[in-house]
Amino acid sequence: SIVPASMVLPGLFVIAAFIATAMGTSMGTIAAIAPIAVGVAGKTDISSALLMGAVVGGAMFGDNLSMISDTTIAATRTQGCQMSDKFKMNLLIALPAALITIVILYGAGEGGQIVAEGGYSLLKVLPYITILVMAVLGVNVFVVLGVGIVFTGLVGFVSVDAFNLLTFSQDIYKGFTGMQEILVLSLLVGGLGELIKFHGGITYIIDFIGKLTKGTKSTKAGEFSISALSVLSDLCTANNTVAIVLTGGMAKEIAESHNVDPRRSASLLDIFSCIVQGIIPYGAQVLLAGSISGLSPLEIIGNMHYCFILAVVAVLSIMTGFPRIKK
Repeated sequence: SIVPASMVLPGLFVIAAFIATAMGTSMGTIAAIAPIAVGVAGKTDISSALLMGAVVGGAMFGDNLSMISDTTIAATRTQGCQMSDKFKMNLLIALPAALITIVILYGAGEGGQIVAEGGYSLLKVLPYITILVMAVLGVNVFVVLGVGIVFTGLVGFVSVDAFNLLTFSQDIYKGFTGMQEILVLSLLVGGLGELIKFHGGITYIIDFIGKLTKGTKSTKAGEFSISALSVLSDLCTANNTVAIVLTGGMAKEIAESHNVDPRRSASLLDIFSCIVQGIIPYGAQVLLAGSISGLSPLEIIGNMHYCFILAVVAVLSIMTGFPRIKK
């Protein structure tokens, strides 16, 4: 069977979004899906930059929404709200942007060649579905991750040749080592943030953001201030999780003084950090996609429809006050 070329770009976006939402990692999703996109580029006349933009955009969608993502955990813990509540609030902003992106990608892929459909195994998809369902139901994140590891191992034993306890342990080890850099960086930045706070730096930044809002205590001004904090921090750190950890305390103070609901502040922190992370040429996600595809980061960013559309939708959300908060 064949897949119409017009469905290739939306399909890659949706697949990347699903995997990132289930796994909670944009980097892991890009590492898994980007090589497939490179292969598709070689068999169709669809631009490689468009394909990689769809993959990275989908990965950022899932990283932003996933309830086992480090950005979600950091945002909800610093703002003091439940992950399921943040997910619902976040979804109402991210989903319209994703749907618009899918329509644009569908149009961009029309008129191209067709590509053969590959095989798949429903059994191998079950761990992703299980993790996603448990996360949506609000199960503790450690329980979700633990069940996911065990379930994935069992599926591997059943469905993958030469997969044994040793390879299972090695895969777990690779997962741990892949998080070492972010762990050490988070510890260092967390310590730096506390030093800044101790010496009055955070108070200065909060006062500066307050002056930018011209002394108003409106909720809209508070939301724009929180968003600005997230954007500036990620521009400097090039790491959305670290950006949220560093500015979370400041954002919470602004939210409390401007009557911003914690669910709303957590969503805005996560959304704007993911937007910036997806469009800076020195961000890990774009650099990884560029290294796999051999493209310039700027080429990929120029075809990153989702992040730009999400930025517009998020700003409109602040200006209109949608979605309304039910206390």
